[in-house]
Amino acid sequence: MFKTEYEFTLPRGFIDKDGNLHKKGVMRLSTAKDEIAPLQDHRVRSNQAFMIIILLSRVIVKLGDLNSVDSRMVEQFFSIDLDYLQRFYQKINESEDTNLSFQCPHCSEDISIPFDEVLPSGE
Repeated sequence: MFKTEYEFTLPRGFIDKDGNLHKKGVMRLSTAKDEIAPLQDHRVRSNQAFMIIILLSRVIVKLGDLNSVDSRMVEQFFSIDLDYLQRFYQKINESEDTNLSFQCPHCSEDISIPFDEVLPSGE
């Protein structure tokens, strides 16, 4: 079965309005619409840097106990978490191969590891 959702753990975590910390989440693969729709948002038209905020709010399907994430929440993420999520987004959406293959530099053995096992955990 083709995997479309990936778990992640934020380095710092999101603190909600009640003071609860949320670190573990799920991000789904993006669609063409996810990447095109933010271009129509007035916030992105006036500031291109806002694109990642809108994009992440569309593809993060769960964060801790929260079953939805909106752009206002993403705006409140710590910088380290925003950076982590940008890299995570790129890794899951730009990989053409589901396995990483390489040769061990010590024993020359060929090794293949599922891509999602080498993603940074943030912990």
